[in-house]
Amino acid sequence: MLSSIYLIGKYLKGAEHLDITYKNKKIEKVCTDAKAAEKAYGRKMAEKIHQRIDEILAADTVEMMIQFHIGRCHLLTQDRKGQYAMDLVHPYRLVFTKIGDELQIAYILEIVDYH
Repeated sequence: MLSSIYLIGKYLKGAEHLDITYKNKKIEKVCTDAKAAEKAYGRKMAEKIHQRIDEILAADTVEMMIQFHIGRCHLLTQDRKGQYAMDLVHPYRLVFTKIGDELQIAYILEIVDYH
């Protein structure tokens, strides 16, 4: 299913997809540099972080990721209201907010165990 979503999100002419921005340079480096991610979190976690970033880039909207359970993407509540999370290696989550409605941007906040 992921490959179909990737094709829809990336290759259909005129199709929109999510873009990504980062809260700071540290989280950007971990999310965009496999070696930095592995050094900070280990190999398994680095692979999962980069898988989730690829899934965000391939999706059209955050709502699509929730609908199709991509990365177990879900809306958070209480003190994290307005934030979304995707599963990494348990118990860690990739936490982000959504900017915009029509053209959406995933604003990556942190990698955290908030439980």
